[in-house]
Amino acid sequence: MMQREKESMMQREKYVPGRAAGAKVQKMGDAWTLVLVRDLRHPPEKVWEALTEPEHLSEWAPFDASRSMAAVGPVRLTAVGAPTPQVSETTVKRAEALRLLEFTWGGGDLRWELEPLASGTRLTLWHNINRGFITWGAAGWHICFDVLEYFLAGESIGRIVGGDAMKFEGWQRLLGEYAEQFGVESPGFSSNTSKR
Repeated sequence: MMQREKESMMQREKYVPGRAAGAKVQKMGDAWTLVLVRDLRHPPEKVWEALTEPEHLSEWAPFDASRSMAAVGPVRLTAVGAPTPQVSETTVKRAEALRLLEFTWGGGDLRWELEPLASGTRLTLWHNINRGFITWGAAGWHICFDVLEYFLAGESIGRIVGGDAMKFEGWQRLLGEYAEQFGVESPGFSSNTSKR
C-alpha cells in the first residue's frame, strides 16, 4: 500500500495537463454553456459509477456528494478547494443509468451524457457557466477529466481542483488556449505561481 501511494504521488508530481481540446461554447445571449467531450477507454458502467458514487467522486470531481447521485432527488454538494466551505443543496433531476445525469451546482445546470464506443465511453458535459469564468471552467474540467482518466485506469493521482489546479504547470497555458478557442479575452490570474 505504501509503495502504491508513493507511485501515485510521483505520477501527480509529473502530471501536466494536455493541450486544450474537446471543448466548445454554446452562446444564447448572455447565457453560455460550456460543452466538453472526452473519449475514455473504459466501459459506461465504470464511468457511470465514477460520476455518481461519492467514494469515486472524491477521487476526481471538484465537489463531494452527500449520497449516490444515481437516483433522482435531493443531494448536498460540497465544493472542494474553495477558500471557504461552499455547500449547495441541490437536486438530481435525471439519472438514467449508464446514459444521462442532470443536476445543478454552483448556480449552473450540469448535464452528463455517456455514449458507448467500441473502445470505451464518450463522456459529454454541458455546464451552464458565467461567461466571465468560461475559460476557468474549461481548464478546471479539463484537469478533472485528466484525473478521472487516471482514476478509471486504477492509477489515482488524487483530485486536482481549485487553487491546487492553478499551481500546476500548464494551467496558464490551458486558460490561454481555451480563451483563444472560445474567442474571449484570457482571464486575469492572481496566484503565487509564475505565468508560463
